[in-house]
Amino acid sequence: MTDWSEVYRTTFEDLVRFLYRKVWDADRARDLAQETFVRVLDHEGDEVRNPRAWVFAVAANLARDEARTVIRRRKHLSLLKNETEAADPAPQPDDAAVRREEAEAARRALEQLSERDREVLLLWDGGLSYPEIAEQTGLAPGAIGTTLSRARKRLVAAYESREEDHVARG
Repeated sequence: MTDWSEVYRTTFEDLVRFLYRKVWDADRARDLAQETFVRVLDHEGDEVRNPRAWVFAVAANLARDEARTVIRRRKHLSLLKNETEAADPAPQPDDAAVRREEAEAARRALEQLSERDREVLLLWDGGLSYPEIAEQTGLAPGAIGTTLSRARKRLVAAYESREEDHVARG
């Protein structure tokens, strides 16, 4: 029988970090992590071979559903939005603005990756082991290290190309 309280204690923060990089909203990531455990506990009697990997699979599905909802909401709001908007005053540069800009650049770089590369990177960042990542993604366990290495290189290249574009336009 799985000790879900132990899984929760050892997985929750990694799960929140994983979900944050999926939805880019800290509060929503925590909410989705909680929802993940609610759904997992609904199936408490089911035998789970790798509870941690299963928790991340449920979370990935919730994040995917969340993304679809956000896209639908944005489309709906854009239809309702007035064509004329009052111009916002230029924000004053500060540390928070710089952090937001860097987070946005990282998000854009992640979005340039293939779904497989992004998933492998986020699962690894979430604290899953190579065998757990392999189980989650369907990749061969021996391919995880190579896939991660290539995904990291692609992420760095995407981030740096965004930075170069920003500097060239700035």
